[in-house]
Amino acid sequence: MNRRTFAQLLASTSAASFAGPALSAQNQSAPQAPLHFSLSVMLWTVFRKLPFEERLAKVAEAGYTNVELVGEYSHWSQADFDRANAARKRLGIRFDATAGLPHGIADPANREAFLSDLRQALVCMETLACPAIIVLTGNVVPSLSREVQHQSCIEGLKRAASLVEGRQIDGQPIRLLLECIDLEENPHYFLPSAAEAIEIVRAVNHPQVQFLYDLFHEQIAEGNLIEKLQEHIDVIGLVHVADVPGRHQPGTGEINYTNIFHKLIELNYRHTIAMEFLPTGDEVVALREARRLAELASSR
Repeated sequence: MNRRTFAQLLASTSAASFAGPALSAQNQSAPQAPLHFSLSVMLWTVFRKLPFEERLAKVAEAGYTNVELVGEYSHWSQADFDRANAARKRLGIRFDATAGLPHGIADPANREAFLSDLRQALVCMETLACPAIIVLTGNVVPSLSREVQHQSCIEGLKRAASLVEGRQIDGQPIRLLLECIDLEENPHYFLPSAAEAIEIVRAVNHPQVQFLYDLFHEQIAEGNLIEKLQEHIDVIGLVHVADVPGRHQPGTGEINYTNIFHKLIELNYRHTIAMEFLPTGDEVVALREARRLAELASSR
């Protein structure tokens, strides 16, 4: 399941040979600089024809030790969970976040279904040692005012926060991460604006509720990426990376990811940056080059 397919699923419940920045052989073989933040790979974007455990192995081959999921485990048996856990431990990989809740939070009529989804997801998250989950609003409900839906997002997240209050997975607080989606990808989605999403997160006012800053979506929706980092770094709990247009790797489009990484370092960002791009060319090479771009920013 990819993010576009998931957004379409959520709608129904609510009413890729440019290989990236050129790097010399000397740069590719240089020692890795210590990173100021952890890097992850959103798994739906890469190695999609391979079995799950082989996909994890490819991510590890590209130099990453974190993976994000989109409910790949929704129909797994206990044996499937056991194999996934054995593979991640063998490869030194951690599942840092997941997504895939069927119901969103903008429609108050879906509130109890959303909370039920979350309770079920928490069981899987415990099994996979995955401490964070991405929350979507769902689509606009035409019969409700925007104000009502905005308040529903706040109340839904407050209720969700009460379910995870003080709880930890893998030694880390469970976090709920609210995400925007631009209207080019889903013209019906309730929350395309980072500004409104941040307003919602601040209204919830809970340390376990944070904003997922997807730079690809926000560049399309409103732009002005770095200023939002500067003003709201305190509520940003995850950053997603892809270039515009095309959702390909950094260096293929208009976003200056070198400046983005420098700013995150300057702001002492300590959460995860996840690569959520569709690689052009060799997928392992594209992931390595994206990692190298972050390493070069860290070395300055």
